[in-house]
Amino acid sequence: MCNGLVNWVIDHDKKNLFSFASLQSNYGQGVVKRLNITGDYMNTFILMDEDEAFFRSGAILRVLKYLGGVYWLAYVFIIVPAFIRNFIYDIIARNRYRWFGKRDSCRVPTSELKLKFLE
Repeated sequence: MCNGLVNWVIDHDKKNLFSFASLQSNYGQGVVKRLNITGDYMNTFILMDEDEAFFRSGAILRVLKYLGGVYWLAYVFIIVPAFIRNFIYDIIARNRYRWFGKRDSCRVPTSELKLKFLE
């Protein structure tokens, strides 16, 4: 529960749309094998939407779209070519601790919150 993006999505997922799994979990390893995920994708945000996988900026934009409210407005950036969006995603990912800080402790999940995690 130390991933800032996951914590942010949990806090803003008022419709309870999202579940989460680390790529090291049993569920995550199944996704890795099924999609043949290797290399850089092992350290990125992945959204499974039904049987389709979205990575990096595409995943983030779809999450924002599904969250609704003002967040769905960000989905307009889907028209920007993926290589440009992912370049920006990579810059943010590399600098996230410098720009957003790093927590000294991790969020302790409640029993209700544990239900959002696939194993």
